[in-house]
Amino acid sequence: MRIFVTGGSGYIGSVTVARLRQAGHEIVVFDNFERGHRAALASDVPVIRGDLRDSEAIARAIRETRPEAVMHFAAYALVGESMRAPEMYFDNNVGGGIHLLEAMRKAGVRRLVFSSSCATYGDPGGNDIDESTPQVPTNPYGESKLMFERLLHWYNRLHGFESVALRYFNACGATDTLGEDHADETHLIPLVLQAASGRRESISI
Repeated sequence: MRIFVTGGSGYIGSVTVARLRQAGHEIVVFDNFERGHRAALASDVPVIRGDLRDSEAIARAIRETRPEAVMHFAAYALVGESMRAPEMYFDNNVGGGIHLLEAMRKAGVRRLVFSSSCATYGDPGGNDIDESTPQVPTNPYGESKLMFERLLHWYNRLHGFESVALRYFNACGATDTLGEDHADETHLIPLVLQAASGRRESISI
């Protein structure tokens, strides 16, 4: 398939791009490289440098590349930061997401995989989480992800979209050459590994 990947230079996006290419798919990455790394993508991966908050840029990119599906990883994803600057998260994660959906709708692209988050569930009170657990976010990051999920629901119903939302958290894993590389690391597993290897004194949960 011809797949358009937003945020393809980030951790999960770049590993996904590598796996998709191994499976024989044709990939185009759309990224502003604000928090990702161009070096995380092979030199022969087609890249369009742009920002989802620029509606014309994303509309042009979708129109010109005519993908069969979109995988959407582009988002701000720090809970603490979202509490300090909620407007930034709603502008990027929701506003930019609307631009993406409209670009897809106008170009006739209807398939989308969304990188959502378990943060949409909030605090389930120590209970196991499954898809029937109420989604009650406790921070703007989780709220922004849930808002985009609701947008997908209505685009599915009204515009014939086919989408899936992946609500993972503390994603881990790598390829032989790619893994997490955040300037401000907040994820549990890399912090645990840093403590185990002596690069940080301890970790609190």
